[in-house]
Amino acid sequence: MRRSRARTAVTATLAAAMAAVTAACGGGSTTNGEGSNDKPKELTYWASNQGTSIAHDKKVLTPELKRFEKQTGIKVKLEVIPWDSLLDRILAATSSGQGPDVLNIGNTWSASLQATGALLPWDKKNMAKVGGADRFTPSALAAAGAPQKDPAALPLYSLAYGLYYNKKMFEDAGIDEPPATWDELVKDGKKLTKGDKYGIAVEGGDPVENAHHAFILGKQHGADFFDSSGKPQFNSDGAVKAVKQYVDLLADNKIAPPGNAEFAKRESVRDFAKGKSAMLLWQAAGTSLKSNGMKPDEYGVAPIPVQAPGSGEKGTRSMVAGINLAVFKNTDNIDGALKFAKFMTSDKEQRTLNAEYGSIPPVKSAQSDKAFDTPDLKVLREVLTTSSAPLPQVPDESKFETLVGNATKDLFADAAAGRKVTTASVKKELTAAQQQMRK
Repeated sequence: MRRSRARTAVTATLAAAMAAVTAACGGGSTTNGEGSNDKPKELTYWASNQGTSIAHDKKVLTPELKRFEKQTGIKVKLEVIPWDSLLDRILAATSSGQGPDVLNIGNTWSASLQATGALLPWDKKNMAKVGGADRFTPSALAAAGAPQKDPAALPLYSLAYGLYYNKKMFEDAGIDEPPATWDELVKDGKKLTKGDKYGIAVEGGDPVENAHHAFILGKQHGADFFDSSGKPQFNSDGAVKAVKQYVDLLADNKIAPPGNAEFAKRESVRDFAKGKSAMLLWQAAGTSLKSNGMKPDEYGVAPIPVQAPGSGEKGTRSMVAGINLAVFKNTDNIDGALKFAKFMTSDKEQRTLNAEYGSIPPVKSAQSDKAFDTPDLKVLREVLTTSSAPLPQVPDESKFETLVGNATKDLFADAAAGRKVTTASVKKELTAAQQQMRK
C-alpha cells in the first residue's frame, strides 16, 4: 500500500503539471517576473548539471558565454540546475510563462515537452540558421522529438551507456576480457564478489537510471514499452524479463551490494572509482571517475552485454542518451536565442564543451578532434552509431521514466530487505505502473 500511494501521488502531480503546461500552450520569458527577459541584448539560459558539480559547470560555461557576448553583444544570464529538479522547473516555467529563453533538456523528454507546444520547432527555416539538420548525427536527431515532426530541440551533448570494468580486479580474478553476454556478466560478477567487494554497482534508488536500463534490456528481450499508437504496454513478457534481469543483479545473483538499492546521484560511480565494485553500467563516466580519483588506465570500457550474439533488436546496447538545447517559443528575444543556439552547436563550442564533459559531439564535423579518440569514447561512439535506440518519442515518455523507474526502485528495495523478487511480483509492479499511466 505504501508504494501504491506514493506512485499515485507522483503520477497525479506529473499529470497535473503536464495538463497545466498544455493549457498554457507555450512559455518563454515574459516582461516581468523571475527569470524574465525584457532586454533584447540579454538572454536567460538554464543549463543542466553536466559536470561534477554546479561550480564545475559554471567554471566551464562562463568563459564560453563571455565569448558569445563579445561576438554578439548579447549577455547570457546563466543558471545551472540539478537533474533532480530540472524537469519540475521546466514544467513550472512553461505553465507560468516565467522561464528562460534557452534551456537544456534531457533528450528523452523531447517528445513530452514538444507535446505541450512550449518549445520552438526546428523547422527547415530555423535549422538553416544553425547550418542545417545534416550537421547532426542521425541517432541524436532521432531523440529530438516525435517522429514525422520537426525537432523540438537541437542535440548538444551525446552520451551512450557502456560497461566500465576495473582492470586490476578483473586480472586478480583471472578474467581476461569483459563479458559479451549477460550470462557472462553474471558469471564474472560472482567471481568478483568477495567479502566487501562486489561484482557490479547499480543506482537502484534513481528512477531515471532504472528506466534507462529497463528500456535497454527490454529491447534485448524484444519488448517495446509503448505500441505504435503510443499505448503503454509495460507488463509484456519481454518487459518483465528485462526488469527482473536488472533487479536480479542484487536480488537473485547477489553481485551488487544491498545498499545500492538506495543509491542515487552517482553514488554507484563513486563506489566503482573507489574499487568497491568491479563493474558499472553508466553513460560517459570518464569525468566523474576522474573527479573521484580513478585514472583512465585503471579501467576499461566495453559495450553493454546482450542476451546472446545477435539477440534482440540488433543487440541493443544503449539508449540514445544525451542533452538537447531548446528555445522557448514565446521568448521575446528569438533572434538572440537563435544566435545562441548557433553558437552552442558550432564546431568550436562542440569540441570545447564535449571535451570538458567527456561526452560526444552530436555535430559530425566536431567529432574529428583527438579529444574524442580516447579508448572509452571510441567504444561509446560505436555503440551510438550501431547499437543504440532512442527512448519512446511519445508525449507520455517522462511519465514512463517516472513510473517504470519507481516500480524498479521498489523492487530493488524489496530485494535489499530480503523479500523475494519473482516474475509475478515484477509483473504486478509493472501492471500497477501501466494502470497509473491511464489515469
